[in-house]
Order: sequence, then C-alpha cells, then structure tokens
Amino acid sequence: MSTTPSNDEERVFDALPPAQGRGFASTWWGQTWLKALEDTALDAEQLRKGRRYARQGAVGAVSVRPGRITAVVRDRDGSPHRADVLLQQLGEDDWDRLLDVVAGEAGHLAALLDRDMPPRLVEDAADAGVELLPRIGDLEPECSCDAWDHCLHTAALCYQLARLLDQDPFVLLLMRGRSERALLDELQLRSAARAAQESAAAGGSEGAAPAEARDEGVAADEAFALGAVLPPLPPPPPPVAAPGGPPALDGGTAPPAAAGLDVAALEFLAAAAAVRAHRALADALGPGHAGSMPAAPLGAAQDVVRLAAARPAPRIAARLAAGGGRTAVELEAAVRAWEFGGAPALAVLEEAWTPERDALARVRGQLAAVWPDEESRPPLRAERNRWTLVDSAAQLRYARDGRWWPYRKERGRWWPAGPAEPDPAAALAALLTGG
Repeated sequence: MSTTPSNDEERVFDALPPAQGRGFASTWWGQTWLKALEDTALDAEQLRKGRRYARQGAVGAVSVRPGRITAVVRDRDGSPHRADVLLQQLGEDDWDRLLDVVAGEAGHLAALLDRDMPPRLVEDAADAGVELLPRIGDLEPECSCDAWDHCLHTAALCYQLARLLDQDPFVLLLMRGRSERALLDELQLRSAARAAQESAAAGGSEGAAPAEARDEGVAADEAFALGAVLPPLPPPPPPVAAPGGPPALDGGTAPPAAAGLDVAALEFLAAAAAVRAHRALADALGPGHAGSMPAAPLGAAQDVVRLAAARPAPRIAARLAAGGGRTAVELEAAVRAWEFGGAPALAVLEEAWTPERDALARVRGQLAAVWPDEESRPPLRAERNRWTLVDSAAQLRYARDGRWWPYRKERGRWWPAGPAEPDPAAALAALLTGG
C-alpha cells in the first residue's frame, strides 16, 4: 500500500488490491467501523453488492480529509461514480478533552504510534465525553448515483476504508479533524507544559517532592511516547586511552580480606572487567555501532576461556581450567583458538560435525576452483568437517559459516594454527609456509 500525503489535512491512499479470500477488518476498531455501516444501511442487498465491489478492487484511490472520505467506484461496465462518506468532526472542546486523555497516560500515545488503538483509550475518551468510533447513523453517504441511502458505491468505500483503518488508526483521527502531525504537535506542547508545571512544583519550597522521588526517572513507555519533548541526550563520553587498573586489595590502606577470599583472583577479575569495559566503550564510540548486532552472550565454559586468554598467574589459570572442566592442556588449546577468533574459533576447536550435501558440494567446488588439476591437488583425507593432509601434520577444518581454519598437530594433538580464511588454499598455504 502506498500512501501519499498531499498536505497535513488530506491523505490519499492508492487503490488497494482485490481482497479475495480475506475479511475487510481484523482489528476491533475496524470491525466497529463496519458495524456502524451495517447498522445504518437500510438495504442489505446494497451492502452485499458493495462488499463484492470492494473485494474485486472496484474502489479507486481513497482520499481522507477531516469529516469526509472520497473515492471513485466503478461499476461492472466501467462507469465511474464519486462516492463520499461523511463523519462529524470533533469540536474544539472535544479535542481539548481527548488530548488531555491521551497526554494523561503515556501508554495511549505509545499505542497510537505503534498503530494500535487500545479499547481503554476509547473508553477513557468516552468517559471524558468524546466518542471516537462511529455509531449507528454516524456514517452519512453521498454518491453521484443519487441514492438517498448507502448504495453499493458508498458501501464499497466503507469496506475498503476498514482495511486502511486496520493498518493505521490515525486515519480515523484525521476524519475526526486532526492530522497525525497536528495531533502530535499539540500533544508535545501539552506534555512540555505539564513537565514544566511538575518541575516547578517539585522545586517549590512548599510541598516539594522528596529528592528520592524526583530521581526515580521516567518509565520507558512514557519516554517513548514523549520522546519529542525530552531533553537531548548528553554528548557521548570521550575515548579512553587505556583501561583503568583495579585498586590494590592486599596491603596498603585496604581493609583486611575476609577469610577464604582469594585476593589475587579478585584483582584479576576486576582487571579483566576493566579491559572488557574499555573494549565495549571503544566499540560503542566507533562508527556504525548503532546498526550493528550485539554479540551473543557467552556461556560459562566460553567465559572461562575468555578469562584465561588474559594470561593470569598459573594458580589462577589452574582454577579456571578446573572450573571450566578442562585439563591445563585443553585450556591452553582453547585459549589459542580464542586468540585467533573468539567464540567462533572455539566452536571449531570443540565440535566435529558432518556437512550436509549442499555444504559438501560447496566444499568440493572450492577445492576444484583452487586446484582444478586433480594431480596437483594436495592429498586430503576428509573426516566429517575436517580435511587432513595425508602424511602431514596439517589439517583444515570447515566451519558452519563456510570459512576454513588451519590446524597443526603438535604434542600428539591438533592445535589451532591461525585465523580463518575464506578459501582452503589460503588456509593450507599458511600452514605449509609456517604463517
């Protein structure tokens, strides 16, 4: 659906495609709109024909303006008829009360911005004396076919409008007299005035709120709804040249450590946290951070390897190995993998998997592209996702993301030997040249 606003007081919606096999309204407010039509129209046959016309795509572009919707509806022979449906606009007093209702609860505006119209909003408006949705007799027809009641053309227009209302309840508010932009601008002014009044009241000498109450902040839905009037965010912090060091916990003026507390391990964890925070801040201040996906959280076993990669003292490394369920040699291999490529490299070290047929076809294609002559191709023996160079201490491991990781056999086990490469030749060359 394409929507072209010609100005703030009119929205023009392109003709919708035929609605074969689907209803005209799935939201409760769209169904309420259709109920107002069906309760008002006197001729059920005209409604039935109007539904068929709307379903077959006979309704052209729909213009929505305060108090009126308009479209050209074509008969089966192609003859056009201008159809209008009128809905009474809200008066200034009605809008004043409605705006107070919406501004009074941030969730109402948040729902509208999410293209939703919660029943509570309509109920709160009704309690304030404002009827938002049409009722029986509220939809007044006008058609160039000169019918005095709802004809098939105005019925078809109403059915088509229900589809538009489903997608955007601001269409109804425009019919009632306010465009989306005008409504949001008025709400912004009211919210700013309310915030100023609350700020002045909180700062007064009499009846001032306690400091702890004033520091509670703003609820997330309220901040979202009133984002246009919130003060701008402060500038980002400047880059930090290096991570800070933790305080000395052993000796000096520090209080004595509790019995059983490993002070050295605690200092190591604090230093590792500072390094991680420094890296996170650098990433956040870097270009493109807002559009990047956050990294998946690490599991406990992965986090042990991350900490061990900081090269702690042997006693702490031994505790990490025991806590992560690895031997010292296994942890050493895991750390080496982590240093080459983080969590993805660790997964390649620790899991063996069998590529499916499509992945195997890609592998063979890569190998054939690099070594088209089978006689010059290195003799590789495949086992699951691992290709070992025959009579050699070199191995390539194929990762699930399609990259190749080089491995070298040392001390009777396979060790990560470098970062991932996009093709097997580069990974193998790095192995054979000692790169």
